[in-house]
Amino acid sequence: MTGLTLGTLALAGGEGERLRVRAWHVPLGLAVAAGLYAIFQVGDRLARRMVPGGSGQIREIYELRRLRPSEEIAARLALVIGPAEELFWRGWLQRRLAARYGSISGALAAATAYGGAHLVTGNTTLIGAAAVAGVYWSALAAAGVPMAALIVSHMAWDIWIFLLAPTERIDELGEPVLP
Repeated sequence: MTGLTLGTLALAGGEGERLRVRAWHVPLGLAVAAGLYAIFQVGDRLARRMVPGGSGQIREIYELRRLRPSEEIAARLALVIGPAEELFWRGWLQRRLAARYGSISGALAAATAYGGAHLVTGNTTLIGAAAVAGVYWSALAAAGVPMAALIVSHMAWDIWIFLLAPTERIDELGEPVLP
């Protein structure tokens, strides 16, 4: 519901009219997703060592995969959540903040808001992860990476880290393998 709401707000605010998709946005988006995945590999190890309860918090995030079939989760991530979040946070919100406060300040404010939206989870590791991802994507948006490439990256990264290659290894019974 959140994704549909954010996406609807962004589209009502004109973000869909600005979206121009080119073939080269796909490989660029995949490269952006791979960069963020590498950052998260390092971040996962740091969170497990430095955040009290970090391993348990990461496990809580991955437990969400058991709520619905993986095909449904992938469809929601790719068709609603990824596009909606980019159109809203890096499109609608960041563009307005940048127009008012400048490109860098607008990007920082949008990234802060994106990370802050995750405060309601009470999961420190998730909040930190969202803040890192928000800074990453917001910086790329401020640097001129096209929205379509950001959407591809968010879609691919969500599926990659959550379903295909999570930072937490899973055994054949679906249980986490401790590092």
